[in-house]
This record gives sequence, C-alpha cells and structure tokens, in this order.
Amino acid sequence: MRAVICGAGVAGLVLAGRLHNVLGWDVVVLETAPGPRTEGYMTDFFGPGYDAAEAMGVLPWLEELAYPVSEAEFLDDRGHCHARLEYGRLARSLNGRLLSIMRPDLELALRERLSLAVGLRFGVGPVRIDPSPYGVRVTLTDGTTLDADLLVGADGLHSTVRSMVFGEERRYVRYLGYHTAAFTFDDPEVHRELGHRFCLTDSVDRQMGLYALRDGKVAALAVHRSDDPRRPEDARAALRHEYGALGWHVPRALSGCPSSSQIYYDQVAQTEVRSWSRGRVVLVGDACHAVSPVAGQGASLAVAGAYVLADQLAGARRIEDALSGYERLWRPVIVARQHAARRMARWFVPASPRRLQLRRTALRFAGLPGASRIAGTTLVGRQRPSLRRLAAVPA
Repeated sequence: MRAVICGAGVAGLVLAGRLHNVLGWDVVVLETAPGPRTEGYMTDFFGPGYDAAEAMGVLPWLEELAYPVSEAEFLDDRGHCHARLEYGRLARSLNGRLLSIMRPDLELALRERLSLAVGLRFGVGPVRIDPSPYGVRVTLTDGTTLDADLLVGADGLHSTVRSMVFGEERRYVRYLGYHTAAFTFDDPEVHRELGHRFCLTDSVDRQMGLYALRDGKVAALAVHRSDDPRRPEDARAALRHEYGALGWHVPRALSGCPSSSQIYYDQVAQTEVRSWSRGRVVLVGDACHAVSPVAGQGASLAVAGAYVLADQLAGARRIEDALSGYERLWRPVIVARQHAARRMARWFVPASPRRLQLRRTALRFAGLPGASRIAGTTLVGRQRPSLRRLAAVPA
C-alpha cells in the first residue's frame, strides 16, 4: 500500500510514522513550505495525544524538549500580578501527564523519528487531485505525479486538499472572532526576569504572553478580538497597532518583533467538515477538526487523531471501512473539545472589565486547597474516553 500525505506538521508526521513503521506502507510526505517550521507557540500537551506519544515510544524525546513552566501569571501594565495559576496544580489534576512544549519542537521530535525510507519532500504540494475507486493520482507543483492507495490532507486549517476535494474553505472554517500571532525576540533582561513563568497581560480585548526559551530568546503569544477574519498583509505592523497601548514588557516585545515572514499569524478558527473522507481521500488534524489555538489542545488532538486513523487502517479489511471507523470513533471526541474551546475562548481574552475581574476570581479560587482538580477540569475539559478505548495502542 502507498500513502501520500500532504502536510509535514504534527498529524502528518505521526501518521507517516505509523503507516510505515507499523503497517509497512510506502509513504511520501509533501510540504509546501521550503523547510521545517521554526515559528510557533507553546502548547500544553496532555490527554489522548500524550497517551499516543507514550505508546509510540516518543514521550522521552518530548520530555527532553519540554519546558518547566512553574506558573502562569497575569500582570497589569506596571508588572503587578493580579492572578496566577500554578502549573503543578494543573499537572496534578491530570495525574502528572502534562508537558509544555513549543510546537516546532514537537514537530522536530516526530520528524527525527521518521524512517529514512519515508519520502519527506519540502517545497512541493498538490495542484490537481484525480480520484478513482481504487486510489488517487496527485499532480504536484513541480509537474510530477504520484499514484497512491490513500491521499491524506494533513495540511492544516487552510487545507489545500480539503479545498480541492471537499469544497472551498468558507464552507468549513468557523471564525471565532480573534486573531493570534506568535514570534520570538532577543531581550536578555526580559529573559532573566521571566524565569520559568509564563507571564500574560491582565487586559481586556487583547492579551500578550511571554515565556523564556532555552536558547536565550523570548517567545511571545498574542491574541486579540477582531470582527474581520482576514489576515493582514503586514503582520508586524498589525501587532504594533493592536498591542501598542499595552504596558509591562509589551513595548519591548513589539520593538524586537521580527519581520512578517518570521511571525506566525492567523485567525482563531475551528474546522467543521460534515464528512472527513471522500473515497480514498481523508482529512486529519486541523484540516478537519481544528479546535483553535486558544484551546491549547490542537497538538494533542492531532497526534491522537492520526494514531486512531492508523490503528483503523491496521485492523480493517478495506481502506474505506477504516476511514469510516476513524471518523465514527474520533468525531465525538472532537465535537466535545470544540464546544469546550468556544466556551473557554470567552475567558482567555475577556471582553470587558467585569469579565476580567471574574477571571481573576476564578484563578484565585483555583489556588485554594482541594480546588485544583475542579479547576483543571474547567480549563482542559474531561479527558474521556481514553486512547485505549479508541485504539489498540500497540507500540
């Protein structure tokens, strides 16, 4: 069997590894970007993705690349803390099964685990897809063609495969009313002050968080409300316009902000696709079930979803049956996570001073003895069903 996977992000890399290493498939991974992604943001990695990483044996690599976050602090314009959340309490609510890792580092760990027999091609993608009852022919941007038994769209929120096979993007992308951006900058003083804390502005309508990276750089994650889903032509200018009035270390972050080409910038949105497969074409990860960056669970769900798909392909007699089984098992998990993410987004970026005060109160409550498990469930959602109920979970 041969699979062509479009997208060398988290979902694509996990699926490529499982199809080749466990099922013995011939696998080609296509990525339109010229090389591995370097821009990205910190993600809290837990839940079914954590279980899948453990089952695949990749968890030690992720633990090595993870960051020791001590707490999240919400600071005003003068740097005074109004609320905090201790990560130790959050980790205990998840039985210690929580990692904080930069998304590019997660992709690095998965990429380095790929066999050299997996064809990983950067700077190329599909321009035409011709399905048949028994497979798919893909014409690429370099003029070549590939024939496959299965074509996978693992190419993210703005999936090209989804647009070509399932229809235009506006039918499937649900804008949540926010823009988000991530970048890194150099500032030794800010780096020293942050330590192992993830510090965020305690602000209305917009929020910027900063975290010190091990290479001496500072990572910034910004989210703000916007009625316009369109991404700006100049991301750096847009960030300076939207966040220029904030205090604390935000002016220094904006001053050190790199060029637009080095900034991750996108709308905060979810994808809702009625059917995740069509013939021998299937979608995984954000291409079919984005939960949104503010939910912090996209990476975990991408890992677990790809794992479940590979598990179904291993056990089914027909590819079409595997694709149906994957969606039947995994869609209920995604629907619940998407609902929780929409609810949480309102608190991630408060829309009024009153909501800001309510968030402060909730976070103070989370610090009380006995409240950590309640707070953890509120922030990350219920972690059921387990991966063992969705897949065979072999090594």
